[in-house]
Amino acid sequence: MAGRIPQTFIDDLLNRLDIVDIVDSRVKLKKTGRNYSACCPFHQEKTPSFTVSPEKQFYYCFGCGASGNAMGFVMDFDHLDFPAAVDSLASLAGLEVPREQSNQKRGPDHSPLYELMNKANHFYNEQLRKAQDAPRAIQYLKQRGLDGQTCKRFGIGFAPPGWNNLQNHLSENQEKEDQLVTTGMLVEKEETKSRYDRFRDRIMFPIHDTRGRIIAFGGRVLGDAKPKYLNSPESPIFHKGRELYGLYEAKKHNRHLERILVVEGYMDVVALAQQGINNAVATLGTATTLDHMQRLFKTVSEIVFCFDGDDAGRRAAWRALESTLPYMEDGKQARFLFLPQGEDPDSMVRQEGSDAFLERIKSTALSLDTFLFKELSDGIDLNTMDGRSRLATDAQPHLHKIPDGLFKQMLMQRLSEITGLNTDTLETYLNKKNDPEPVIEKPTYDNYSVPAEADYYSEAHYEPDISHNFQPQERTFERKPFKKGFKEKNEQPVAPAPLKVGRSIYAIRHLLCNPELATAVKAINELEGDEHPDTQLLIALIKTLQEQPKLPTIALIAQWHGTQHGIRLQEIASLELGHQPNDEEFHEAIERIRDTVRELEHKQAAHSLKQTFSQKKPGQIDSAQRSVLEALLEKKKKKLGIKPSTNTSK
Repeated sequence: MAGRIPQTFIDDLLNRLDIVDIVDSRVKLKKTGRNYSACCPFHQEKTPSFTVSPEKQFYYCFGCGASGNAMGFVMDFDHLDFPAAVDSLASLAGLEVPREQSNQKRGPDHSPLYELMNKANHFYNEQLRKAQDAPRAIQYLKQRGLDGQTCKRFGIGFAPPGWNNLQNHLSENQEKEDQLVTTGMLVEKEETKSRYDRFRDRIMFPIHDTRGRIIAFGGRVLGDAKPKYLNSPESPIFHKGRELYGLYEAKKHNRHLERILVVEGYMDVVALAQQGINNAVATLGTATTLDHMQRLFKTVSEIVFCFDGDDAGRRAAWRALESTLPYMEDGKQARFLFLPQGEDPDSMVRQEGSDAFLERIKSTALSLDTFLFKELSDGIDLNTMDGRSRLATDAQPHLHKIPDGLFKQMLMQRLSEITGLNTDTLETYLNKKNDPEPVIEKPTYDNYSVPAEADYYSEAHYEPDISHNFQPQERTFERKPFKKGFKEKNEQPVAPAPLKVGRSIYAIRHLLCNPELATAVKAINELEGDEHPDTQLLIALIKTLQEQPKLPTIALIAQWHGTQHGIRLQEIASLELGHQPNDEEFHEAIERIRDTVRELEHKQAAHSLKQTFSQKKPGQIDSAQRSVLEALLEKKKKKLGIKPSTNTSK
């Protein structure tokens, strides 16, 4: 039964497990002093910069900034959402995950829909063996070069001819039939309200989400009827702009994927797998979206798009490129493979074999920068000044989408070489034209699977109950630059610059060592006038610990895992203060922040009154303004050491 996972269970689970064992089972660690190290599993490197601390029970990479505790590592390495990561670690510890009843409003319970889709898949699998027309379907699959093992791996089935086969098999009652309509498995005529099977006389391909649940189907017609391919419509559990056919199967086959091949159809995915190429995925009747790219780059660092070489294929490739640009951080790679006209990955791999096909990718796939400038230069005479100017103008909005980093700088350098404009001029033009625009369109759904089902625990059920406005940010790893010009034999990543220890950082560091200090902090709202991010983080920590006073440091840091604030907490937790933190120093830091806020408020009030008095004569000042002025003067006297006035006469 779905519900919130008790924090006490999570704390106990983390205390039972050793992060060294968790990480070492996935990445081979080497003992280095008190800690363990390895090459980071989250970015490519030759020299280990990934450190695991058994004492602090967290990991940190000095190369890319990835950090967290055992729970966070399992989430990021195994590509799991929070509840699935808890289940995985609980299974390892031999524990059953408890669930609390929650008073919070939950999303609708879609478990009956998943159950129904699973039954539909069993029906189609059975029909491929037993239906009267099954031999014809099997013959078709053999002609496409697919064997029984591949069909079983992808769950391929058969929807026999006829209008009511699935309906008769699964419509036990009106409720079940209505659910079949909801999932799109049955079509309801608007005029007569009569219902019939959507998929008829088709090879059936189940579509899974990243948790392995069947959320939709694709059907390929056996003959020449139209449409050749038919997908389930959108439903409460299926959103085609988010899902990728074959991604679940690819990750299940190899959880250490380094590259993903994006093709146009599910038959291409299955045909490539038949030939031993098990890292292909396909979009589901849509262009490649930002949501697709976020999910793909969460899984791998290199993506190869494979399209037909005709005009339609190039248009599809260009749309894919536009969706890719916002995610081209340093270390990410995208390439574009165009097949000979009239060929697709299915026909190509059967014709030339897997080795030749992989060699084709290696030798002919265009890098993103090559494809970008080649397409933008099409029809432009680069031998003319106005042609080069046009290229720079056309390239500007595309370059602006790319996150700042070395890759963006290299693209600017390449554009500089083509146009003859220096990079400073190009960068000034780029920033001038597009300052107001956001760099990236943020997706509005969970990175790992479709949200809001009762058996998928929504964020409200497992995230910290923080009632104020400060919220963890979207998960991201901030990459740290490597030192330029180092030799191969001395190659070492550069650790982040030492933190400048301000009052807020000092207080946070003390709080991480002694969480119980938070209970003694009064009037937190007086600190909120300091808008510095570190102070806002400090306030959030204090409020969280006052609501959950027994929350251990590990669990506290875990609540911001994978966010910019989580990275900041890891940096602060790693600070060496040179002495044992004590209560007095913590409270002194809090009071200094409070004094800063008061001073700021004093200056703001004084400035406001100054503006008011400059516009009024003395006789026009009202009693309230006079009282504020007198209070400010008394504070000023106190600050200067002058004895406060006892004369209150006006």
